[in-house]
Amino acid sequence: MVSCKSIYEPREDSTMLEKYVRQYSKGRVLDVGTGSGIQAIAAAQNKNVISVLATDVQKGVIDYCKKCIKNKKIKFLQSDLFKNIRGKFDTVIFNPPYLPQELKLKDLTIEAGKKGYEVIEKFLDNANIFLKSDGIILMVFSSLTKKEKVEEFIKNNLLDFEELEKQHIFFEDIHVYLLRKNELLKKLESQKITNIEYLTKGHRGLLYTGLHQHKKIAIKTKNPKSTAFGRIENEAKWLKKLNKCKIGSKLIFFDKDYLVYEYIDGDFIIDYVKKSNKHSIKKIIKKIFNELFILDKLKIDKEEMHHPLKHIIISKNKPFLIDFERTHFSQNPKNVTQFCQFLINSQLNQILKDKKMQISRQKIIQLAKVYKNSQNKENFEKILKQT
Repeated sequence: MVSCKSIYEPREDSTMLEKYVRQYSKGRVLDVGTGSGIQAIAAAQNKNVISVLATDVQKGVIDYCKKCIKNKKIKFLQSDLFKNIRGKFDTVIFNPPYLPQELKLKDLTIEAGKKGYEVIEKFLDNANIFLKSDGIILMVFSSLTKKEKVEEFIKNNLLDFEELEKQHIFFEDIHVYLLRKNELLKKLESQKITNIEYLTKGHRGLLYTGLHQHKKIAIKTKNPKSTAFGRIENEAKWLKKLNKCKIGSKLIFFDKDYLVYEYIDGDFIIDYVKKSNKHSIKKIIKKIFNELFILDKLKIDKEEMHHPLKHIIISKNKPFLIDFERTHFSQNPKNVTQFCQFLINSQLNQILKDKKMQISRQKIIQLAKVYKNSQNKENFEKILKQT
């Protein structure tokens, strides 16, 4: 249980935000990190507001607000961000702490983690779940929080934003932003996808998780920073084709802007090898090789199999090839030979040695060269025997 050190007294950031809370608040309102309760009161005074749920991580804050604020529209609840929240809201208000913890003030009302933006990141990673389709988020933050990082978190979570106001106060700029769900997020939700959460980003794509028909799914969209063209459509095309060969995670549906596929809960290949025994590792390596041989026979080049650290997930003793963005037809596919390269690289080879697995670098190189010139089953089987 976190104790209350102090109530956050309204300052410039609070009064800036309050002005827009009075102007924009509507429907059911959630005030996250209510502090003194200034935003909850401002929202409740708007005739377009039905109810206000004001929350704070500190019990002392909630006790203080319950004692001092009497308004039939407002209810108070102790919650660490969205932990104890249920339902969706028309308006979400957030005045986050933003000072880096290196200042060592140990004050939850103003400190927000080592970098100063961790609390905002955590908030934005979950806010969509509690926001209605046409809902808004009103948020204030400081330039000390690093504006470019905040905007990155906003975009990663499929939100659009506009700056309502900026003020320079002493040594910082204070920004008030209004956020809305972007069109892609609305499109995904129209497909009955719920609980959409940001997962991670790659060079060419952003990954999210969600629920569809009570099953966990993965969603991939284009990384806005990527200059690659047509990667989402390309991956969807190849997943659809390769699923018939039981390769890759199951494609559920796709659009030009995104693809949705079965979420695979497992370990990346290096992590799997580190924690598994010799017998299990050998079986998995052979299964991977067999899938790559199928690709070679189909004249399909997946690419990146020489360094597939994030391209193979092992789940329930089955390998899943992922990321088919660069996949293409080729008269000389190199899936098997690239994976041979991976097996003899220094990082993996040392891990295998620690597991008492000896793979002859010289023999693998020799057999890979033979296979490269003639990609038949006989030459492929010779590689398998060396693993």
